[in-house]
Order: sequence, then C-alpha cells, then structure tokens
Amino acid sequence: MSGYRHLFTPKLWSALREGYDARALRADATAGLTVAIVALPLAMAIAVASGVSPDKGLITAIVAGLLISALGGSRFQIGGPTGAFIPVVYAIIVAHGFDGLVLATLMSSLILIAAALLRVGTLMKYMPQPLITGFTAGIAVIIAASQLPELIGVQVENLPAEFLPKLVAIWQHRTGFNGWALGIALGCTALIVVLRRIAPSAPGLLFAVLLAALAVRLFDLPVATIGSRFGGITAALPSIALPAADVARIVELLPAAFTIAFLAGVESLLSAVVADGMSGGRHRSNAELLAQGVANGASALVGGLPATGAIARTATNIRAGARTPVAGILHAVFILVFVLAAADLAAYVPLPALAGVLLVVAWNMSDHAHFRHTLSAPKGDRLVLLLTFGLTVLVDLTLAIEVGMVVAAFAFMHRMAGVVEVGTGLRMIDEAEDELAPSPGSHQREELPDAVEVFQISGPLFFGAANRLDNVLDQFYRPPKVFILRMRLVPIIDASGVHALTSLLERCQRKGIVLVISGLRAQPRRVLAQMKFHPRPGALHFVEGFAMALELARQLTEADASDDSRTDAAG
Repeated sequence: MSGYRHLFTPKLWSALREGYDARALRADATAGLTVAIVALPLAMAIAVASGVSPDKGLITAIVAGLLISALGGSRFQIGGPTGAFIPVVYAIIVAHGFDGLVLATLMSSLILIAAALLRVGTLMKYMPQPLITGFTAGIAVIIAASQLPELIGVQVENLPAEFLPKLVAIWQHRTGFNGWALGIALGCTALIVVLRRIAPSAPGLLFAVLLAALAVRLFDLPVATIGSRFGGITAALPSIALPAADVARIVELLPAAFTIAFLAGVESLLSAVVADGMSGGRHRSNAELLAQGVANGASALVGGLPATGAIARTATNIRAGARTPVAGILHAVFILVFVLAAADLAAYVPLPALAGVLLVVAWNMSDHAHFRHTLSAPKGDRLVLLLTFGLTVLVDLTLAIEVGMVVAAFAFMHRMAGVVEVGTGLRMIDEAEDELAPSPGSHQREELPDAVEVFQISGPLFFGAANRLDNVLDQFYRPPKVFILRMRLVPIIDASGVHALTSLLERCQRKGIVLVISGLRAQPRRVLAQMKFHPRPGALHFVEGFAMALELARQLTEADASDDSRTDAAG
C-alpha cells in the first residue's frame, strides 16, 4: 500500500506544503463565506424536501463539508447534501425510518472506503455518459414533483415515495390550494433567475429566501414556515449516536447503501472533474472517494444526511477566488457560526421559498441541453438515456442504475462486435510491413502457395465477437493444408477469444489443417501464454509477420507433397 500512498494524499496537505500565507487565507475566507451563503438555504431546502427537519441539512453541510475539503483529493471541492439524494433519502425514510437512513449511510461509507482502497476511483471515468444524464434528469423530475405540495401550499400526510402515487396523492389534496404559497415559490424562482442574469455574483438564493421571509413576516401571509412545521432550529452541536443493527437489517438496507455509495462516488468525481476543467488542476480520485466515505460515516453518526461533492457550490468556490481546500473548511465553519448564533432566524423562512429554490436546482440538474443533444446520439446511447430516465422516475433509482449499466454494456459490445472483421486477408498482401510485394499486374491469389488459405481478424477478439470464427473453415470448398490467421490488427483478446481460437485449432486438427497465426501483439501473446495456448509442431505455429507465415506455409506444403510422392512411389 505504501507504493500507492500518494493516491490517497489529501489535496489540503499538498496545498499547505506549497506554502500558505495571509493572502491565500484572505482569498479562501472570502470564497468560503460566499459558498456558505449559497449553501445555507440549499442545505435547509434539501433536508426539508428529503422529509427531515432543516437542521439535518445544516449538520451535514458542517460535518461532511469540513471533512470532504480536509481529506479530499480535489483542491476546490465543496461537499454537503445535494439534490441528487432527495429521492433516495425520502424513499429510505418512508420504507425504513430515519434510523434506517443512518444505518444505510454508515454502510455506504464503508463501501466508499473499500472502493477507494481498491482504487476503484480510476474506473469511475468509464461510467456511460447517457446513463448519468438520464439518471440525473430523472432525479430532477422527482425533485420537482416532490416540491408540488409546498408549491401549491398543501400538506399531504404520508406522501408516497413513488412518482405516480405521489402525483395521485397531491391531486387528491388539491382543494387545499394556497395561492400565497404558489406566488411566493414562483416569485423566489423568478428572482433567482433574474439575479443570475443581471448580477451573477450576487447571492441570489439567500436574497430570495430572505426577501420571502421578510414578506411573510411583515404581511402575516398564511403560508407554512420552518418554525410552524418543525419548530425552528436548535442552536446546539449534535451528539454521536450509533443506530441499532443486526444481520437482517443490514441485508435489508444493502441495496440502499449501494445506491448512496454510487451517488456519492459518481457525483463527487463529476464535481472534481468540473473543478479540474475550471481551474486547470488535477484531482486524486481515490483520495476523493476515501474522503467521501469518512465524511458520510461522520455525518451519519451525528444524525446527518448522505453527502457528496456539490458541482454548483464547487464552481462558486472557484469563481469566488479560492486557493486551497481551506476555503471549503471555512465554508463549513461559517455555516456552524450561523447555527450557533442565528439559528432562531431560520424559523421565519417560508417553505414555499425553499420549494422555489429547489425548482431552480431541479432545472439546473436536468441539464436539458445535454439531454436533447444525447437524443441525437447512436441508437444504443438513446436507449440507455431514455430507459435510465424512465426507470429513475417511474420505478426505482437502484434498478435504473443496474438496468442502465447492463444495457450500456450490451450496446457497447454490439458496437465493438460490429467493428471486428474476420475475412480473407489477400487484399493486405501488398502492405509494405508484410515484406511481400507482388509484381505489377499479378493477381493476389497467385501469391499464395497451393493448398494455403489466409484470413485476417481486425479488431478486439473478445466475447462479443469471438463467434465470428465459428464458421471460417466452412467457407472453403476444399479444406486447405495450411490455414494462416493474421492477427496483427487484434489489439486485445479475452478468455472467450482464446476459447474461439482453441475451437478453431481443434477443427483444424480434425480436418488435418495446420494453423499458422501471424503478427501476435503483446497483449494477445501474453493472454495466450497465460491460458496455455502454446505452439504445437505440425499443428499450431506462431510467426512474427505475414511474410514468415507464407514461407512456413510453403515449407509445410512442400514437405507434405514430398511425403505424398514417397507414399505413391512405395505403393
């Protein structure tokens, strides 16, 4: 493990080793305060939408936000509760209670730590983009639907977690419609959008929420507030508590834990990639996963929510002039100061205002432009996009991920199998690197010795294309004595490919054909050796190039012809 220690070194340690002065501290403090102003209403809104009190979101932003910045592999990452977790957290609480959520989050932290130690972080880059786009767009739709009760001012007891039953339940309570709630929610949404256009650097989220709270307070508007629904926020530090757990409970919550771990891992690494693109830096993916694991475990122990890297807050951090991960640590400290010094003010925040904030979050998360762009992609990518989106909204997030990955894998295999060609290699004889050039005007067939046939494989010989070799020998009217299989254009081979070659060799032996394989590259040669596919004199030969294969074929056919002559003479 010592040889890989650098993969887990926090960016904070690297930044401090470079030197840290008062100027960097001022820049990080300014950025941290800016991000805290953005994160404050978001943390409360995400918690309320997840079905818990707003203080849970603030606790998560403080504890997880501090640890993600202190231990993470990204210089600018800001961690905390995010909108992607809203449907996941809500569904877990409905099915298993808040204790079940805490236990699932603890389990997910162990999964993330294990993934980091196994260096899975580097594999996250292979996650299909259509799956991620469809998944996040589906979550955006779920978030928007979850805000409908607050948007129209109705309170639905035991609101279902499933999308369609949720809409039915909201429709059944439509008679409680509150026009003031709708006006405040849409007013906050419009104000945030306008401020982002005319004053991008202004804290639009916080300004909209404060203005709505002031209007509700001054005019005594009949809408639900944090105080009326939750009794306000306690200005105290949480205590550590372990949830009750047994084997049956752990097994029951395992799918939820994997979903939390998947979301935390993917979203944090996506956020780190965005940060790299904006700053020109380079994150350490496995250090980031390790930090996510530690942060989620700590958040769960103090009664917080699942956390991950937040793309929008991370981008705000960079634009605000952050220098090091100290900015992320200070953002958590500033939120803590608010909780300890001004938590009472949160009681006046109207819930429709938070719904308006989350409508903006859902719209941004939907990434509608990228979604439309992906609809012009090849058919397999479109299928993955729409299937993942539909399953996320209508069925289950975990199932959407599983099915999306399987369909994406099959689509990839289908495309890869389509580029693999197994056919006659005669047209390739005149390539310079084959060291054989036919005379001008001669027919390529004339360059082959009698009773010799040549085929060439182009592309990876893997399980999706291995069956291409099944009927190669059936294409000959009269079986050749030597069959040359050119593999210079085969970059990789897997176990299925080796099995296909083994079957081809067995068929050649039954027909009395000598198999000559030419041009093996490094990876196929290594795999064939590992799987004991070795040359066998008189049955299987490996040669470096096609010219050598032709020379060997001539020798073998001439020797066979001499044997036949001696047999005839003896007869």
